[in-house]
Amino acid sequence: MAWMTLLVAGVLEIGWAVGLKYTDGFTRLKPSLFVAVCTVFSFLFLAHAARTIPIGTAYAVFTGIGAAGTALFGILILGESRDWPRLVAIATIVLGVIALKLVSQEA
Repeated sequence: MAWMTLLVAGVLEIGWAVGLKYTDGFTRLKPSLFVAVCTVFSFLFLAHAARTIPIGTAYAVFTGIGAAGTALFGILILGESRDWPRLVAIATIVLGVIALKLVSQEA
């Protein structure tokens, strides 16, 4: 269950990171509220997962999901670069997250 909670935290991190693009420096109310809500809940879910998963692993997976997910959103939705070095870097992050899950002693 902790890993599912951590996955939700990572998805919420993608939400607030992508949402920053639409806040215009926090001058737009709705996107700013979206970012604030996603931020609060992403950290609440991270904190809950970290009760079971070691914090180093939990935080690395949390930021990995957020970084890779946000980069993929940028590529697929915002038309950002799809060059192979960037794709290799994203794949490396994803592989690192998978490796952390596989070597974790927590269920």
